[in-house]
Amino acid sequence: MSVTPNRRANLLNSELHKLFGPDGCSGIRHVDLDTEAAPKDCDSGMIVLWRGGLPVGHLLRGSDGECRAAPIAASPDRRPAPPFPDLPNSSVIICTRDRPDELRRCLSSLPQQSVPPAEVIVVDNASTGSQTREVALAAGAIYVREDRPGLDIARNRGAKRASSEIIAYTDDDVLLHPQWLEQLITAFDRPSIGAVTGLVLPAEIATEAQLYFETFWSFGQGYRPQFFRAADFAASKHDVFPAWKIGAGASMAFRREVFDRAGLFDERLDVGQAGCSGDSEYWYRLLANGYDCLYQPTSVAFHFHRRTMDGLAKQIYFYMRGHAAALLVQHERTGVKANLKQAFKWKPLWYLGRVRRRLLGRRITEDRFLWHEIAGYASGILFYLRTKRG
Repeated sequence: MSVTPNRRANLLNSELHKLFGPDGCSGIRHVDLDTEAAPKDCDSGMIVLWRGGLPVGHLLRGSDGECRAAPIAASPDRRPAPPFPDLPNSSVIICTRDRPDELRRCLSSLPQQSVPPAEVIVVDNASTGSQTREVALAAGAIYVREDRPGLDIARNRGAKRASSEIIAYTDDDVLLHPQWLEQLITAFDRPSIGAVTGLVLPAEIATEAQLYFETFWSFGQGYRPQFFRAADFAASKHDVFPAWKIGAGASMAFRREVFDRAGLFDERLDVGQAGCSGDSEYWYRLLANGYDCLYQPTSVAFHFHRRTMDGLAKQIYFYMRGHAAALLVQHERTGVKANLKQAFKWKPLWYLGRVRRRLLGRRITEDRFLWHEIAGYASGILFYLRTKRG
């Protein structure tokens, strides 16, 4: 029996209602192109465009007042997933620390998955109280305590505990679309693919800080699948391979075998250590080890960005701190000298140009946190030099 446009719209509205409740997504309007015409201009926030029950584009009125339009992708491939017994089993890992309310919200979206995981593992990364454990056990998750602070330390603990063929990661400040896991798993359709990432959309744009982040630092990498081939990586060793464009750590999955071949996450990186980029360094390492990576935007997660400017400033500082450290870790692990040139020449020259523009009085909205970026970048270089492996 065919599904009518009204039925599709009802399904979309029902799924969003289950995720976000009756108040919906603050500052974001969701438009179903199966039943409505595409808007011709931006609203004051963000408009996410859907077709066939999955997002295909967006319009965003940015922090600088400009209307940014992501090109509308073709209708997503909605081939039905193979029968559940034919799919590889999966473990979902959530690393968290002292955020029981956010964890509870994230866990609430897992029972709605069209393909349920074989196990959900909550890695408690040195929380100070017992609430994290209580929330995890109440949701039926496996609770693992990791007392050493550091996101990649927690990710590694989860990978060692997981027992499935596919190991998926998400964050505690995320809500998951009902087809999130199904779309991640089915994307592993060839042996060469070692990692798959998904589309991360904002869950709300309720504050100035959230709008700024989505304007200039968005996790989203577009609405079309992108295939990152190990062969292309090998052929471009004179350039810095932009592994950060592969996706976001809030929505990623791996074949279990890659941890045996390429090692675990580098524990010097990410929150609690360098600041971030443990995910992109690992994708880079997989490519160097002959694995392909895939960005699959039909796997959708919704992220709650930092709500305050102070929180955003700190986040950007640690983003650049982690990015600088990751460039040097990538060189250390692969010997690709382009990473050194990027770290010590091209990136500093890029920042010098931005500083010069600012000193000449040409201020732009994107440079609002310029000094935090520069301070974070310099801190990342120093962090790496202090923690360099023997």
